[in-house]
Amino acid sequence: MKVKIYPIQSHLHNQNVLNESTSELIRTLKNENLSISIENDPSKLYEDSDLVLILVQSGGSENLFIKNFAQLKEPYYLLAYGVNNSLAASLEILAFLKNHNLKGEVLHGSTEYIRSRLEALAPKKVERKAIANLGLIGHSSDWLISSTVDPNNALEKFDINLVYIPIQELIDEYNKIESFELYDSVKDKKFDPKKVSKAEKLYNAIKVLVKKYNLSGFTIRCFDLLGTLKTTACLALSHFNDEGIIATCEGDVPSMLGMYVAQKLLDKSTFQCNPSRIDTSKNEILLAHCTIPCNICKSFVLDTHYESGIGVGIHGEVKEGEATIFRLNSALTECFVEEGTIENNQYENKLCRTQIVCHFPELEKILKTPLGNHELIILGHNKNELVKFFESKGIKLI
Repeated sequence: MKVKIYPIQSHLHNQNVLNESTSELIRTLKNENLSISIENDPSKLYEDSDLVLILVQSGGSENLFIKNFAQLKEPYYLLAYGVNNSLAASLEILAFLKNHNLKGEVLHGSTEYIRSRLEALAPKKVERKAIANLGLIGHSSDWLISSTVDPNNALEKFDINLVYIPIQELIDEYNKIESFELYDSVKDKKFDPKKVSKAEKLYNAIKVLVKKYNLSGFTIRCFDLLGTLKTTACLALSHFNDEGIIATCEGDVPSMLGMYVAQKLLDKSTFQCNPSRIDTSKNEILLAHCTIPCNICKSFVLDTHYESGIGVGIHGEVKEGEATIFRLNSALTECFVEEGTIENNQYENKLCRTQIVCHFPELEKILKTPLGNHELIILGHNKNELVKFFESKGIKLI
């Protein structure tokens, strides 16, 4: 079992003393079945590890925990030893977590006890064969603090293997490409040809990874590409979704899984979008995003990406009529599903480029018990099929 330890400590304590205590603790815990390493970068904690522990090295560490809270994942296992007020600080942190209905535990006591808890808490290896590979091209965007999915959970619930691919690998493939042809649907679009060329080059670079890793879909940390490649993934994602390869932005794994289910269960493309406005008195919601499968649009034009003003986004005119809105939570235990209608398309320059106004019941659930910052839209009324499938997987309707 591979265990990564993330140490936190107050600057008021002697670092040498803390390091000596930490070294002694790790020495006593190690055995032939336990590989323990220190990781000071929280962004790397969950790479190639079976279990992550937060080592509270001293009293006064509570504020440091809060500072890095968004980069750590539930459940929070706090490792404490019997010196430097480590235990007291750990208990304060755990009380904070419980007050916010978050799962956690303090690991403290004899070596035998801590080892036994580590064995019990480590995720059990799921011996089953995945029927699909879905790629994570880069980690989730920093603002998606509630959209991380346990790979074992995705495998158990949906027979899906989540494949992590460093964003640098995509950048390297992009830089290798010298020539390519434009996608048929954009050849006659009147938009900045240089921007279109870069967006299409990115599409071709992602195709290399899709083939290399045998992906049925992927999600991408797309905002990183604005600075490195000076382009956006919006057009590429649209192409892939039109082709039946699930593609979501911002590294949103629950959205990717929801879109995969919709495609396999209903053979339908999905619009991943941001709720921009909700009027519960009218049961009305405005949804917007800069990428959309063009096969659910009546027409579309190319535009810039909203947030950055660079690259290529899509302003689609979506087909009005019956629609279903849905979303999975990151724990894959709950879902939101409602049927309604797409009423009309609109355009404002202070929103993502494709904008639809919809009517759905129970919109207050999004405000009171949100499952994430994106919603998914499919054409037609499909609540019964989705709910039946999700409930068969132990996923409850909120």
